[in-house]
This record gives sequence, C-alpha cells and structure tokens, in this order.
Amino acid sequence: MEIMAFGVQADEKPLIEQAFRGHYEVRCLDVFLNADTAPIATGHEVVCTSVNCDLGERVLGTLAAGGTRMVAQRSTGFNNIDLKVAKRLGMTVARVSYYSPHAVAEFAWTLAMAVNRRIVRASTRTRDFDFRLDGLMGRDMHGRTAGVLGTGKIGEAFTRIAHGFGMQLLGWDVAENPTCMQLGMRYVPKDQLLAESDLVSLHVPLMPETRHLIDADALKAMKDDAILVNSSRGGLIDTAALVAELREGRFTGVGLDVYEAEAGLFFLDKSLQAIEDDTLARLVTFPNVLVTSHQAYYTQDAVGQIVDTTLKNVLDYTAGRRSENVLVPRS
Repeated sequence: MEIMAFGVQADEKPLIEQAFRGHYEVRCLDVFLNADTAPIATGHEVVCTSVNCDLGERVLGTLAAGGTRMVAQRSTGFNNIDLKVAKRLGMTVARVSYYSPHAVAEFAWTLAMAVNRRIVRASTRTRDFDFRLDGLMGRDMHGRTAGVLGTGKIGEAFTRIAHGFGMQLLGWDVAENPTCMQLGMRYVPKDQLLAESDLVSLHVPLMPETRHLIDADALKAMKDDAILVNSSRGGLIDTAALVAELREGRFTGVGLDVYEAEAGLFFLDKSLQAIEDDTLARLVTFPNVLVTSHQAYYTQDAVGQIVDTTLKNVLDYTAGRRSENVLVPRS
C-alpha cells in the first residue's frame, strides 16, 4: 500500500521515509491537501495530513470518492477536520495525541525572551554595525508574574521553566494540575490572571468555546506593559482586536507562532507575492511584535515522535486495532 502524505516539509521528509520504510510505500508532497489537490490522492487508501490541510466536507467527499478510507493527521490539533462528515463517509481519522511538550514550551519562552530583550532589533542593528543600546532595554523575569492559560503537558513544561526563572505563577484551566500547584501555582479566574500577569502564555486547544479566548475585553484587562505569547492556535486570539490595542501603544511585546488565518500562508514562500491579509500585514509592522510560522513543535525530537506515532496509527488501522489516537474509529 502506498500512502499519500501532504504538506511535508523538507526537513520532515527523510524522517517520514525512514520511519515508513519496510512497512509502507510513502509519497511525500510539499503541497497541502485542499479542494484543488484532493484528486491527487485518488487510489490511495490512506492519506497523511498536517494541521494546515483542509479536511472539510468538500475535500473529504473527494477523498472518499477516490477510495481513501483513513486520514492520519501528523499533529495533535484536528480543528481542520470535519469529524462528523468523516464518520458519515465511513473514514477512520487518527491524530498524534502526544509528542514532546518541551519543544513548544521552550519555543514559547524563546518568543517571550526575544520580545522582552528586543533580540530581533538588536540582531538587525549589529548586522549594520550599529551597536547602540537605545530602545533595547528589557526586564528581569525573576520576581514577576507568569500567567499560564492551559496547564496540560505543554503548560506544565512552560510553568517549570517559569519556576526556574523565579516567577510568581498563576494558572487557569478547567482542571488544576497537581504538579503546577507543587511548583507554587495559584489557580485564579481568567480576568484576575490577565490583570495580574506580566507574561501571559496560551496553551489551550482551539475549540468553539476557546475561540477568541483573548478577545477585546481580555486584552483590555491585561497590563499595558505585559508580554503576550501564543504558541498554541491562532484562533485563540482576536487578531483585529490585538492590532487595535497595539495601535494604542500597549504591551511590552507580543510573540505569535500561530495566526488565526494562517492557512494558505504559513509553511509557504510568499516573499514574492503581495499579502492580501491586511491584518497580518499590519501586525508584523509593530516593532514589539514577533511572528513566526508555526514552528514551535519543529524539533528533531518532537517531529520524530510525531512521525513514529503516525506510523503506529496506520499500522493499527491496517491491523484493525484502536488506540487513544483514534478520533473516528474504523467502521
């Protein structure tokens, strides 16, 4: 059986090919799955997808008509998949429910420290042999307050690092994490967390109830000199509202590895094209904003785990087994 893998990055391709060798043939494509590319998968029982692939009703219908019976998603998130349609079409859907939480947590801290210490501006200056310090002053994290929205595995890893900095810890989640509490975290209402935190980091999944968790009111509740980091899902932040607050000169820094309208942009080279997204175009012009292209998970360790789990999911499918990674079971 040959598997069709969509949206494969250059660094990711050899890891996929090596893992699947001896089990299945795998054809890696750098294009993302969408309505235009879905016909390519005709005749392939299994397709392997990334979080920026479109697996809505139209695409799933095309896949099913072409003989696809399983979708193996190479990510934890699955908000890009219409699970109800997949179930109706009799398609199995599996995801990667776990990979290194340290990859994302460490990158979230990279964003936080980069905007706090003005690393991008400093690097740009020194490349031009401008060694002035004007405008580069940051703040100690020690003794300040970190607010962690979502204290699952990644949020816990982020909290451990914050504890290492000697920060006060505030948390918000539907369930309290005992490990975070042992580190000194106090769980408080969201509005209190936003009002008291010097650093706010988002680590919750994107669901209907968390979309625009950080909306205009939430942003106004934050300190004027706070740092906001999002390495989870772009839809957690109302970006238009964020731009409005940034225009007012608020926030020491904002670090975003995700963007709510990133599909069709992130993971692609758009450097020679005009960007039609006015909100994103305005966002990246602010000197206190750092935007990266959904790379927080992108370490050898995490991607290796993702690929290994994806292979296991396909092996389970062909053997008729079911695991905790299955979102829609085989019918």
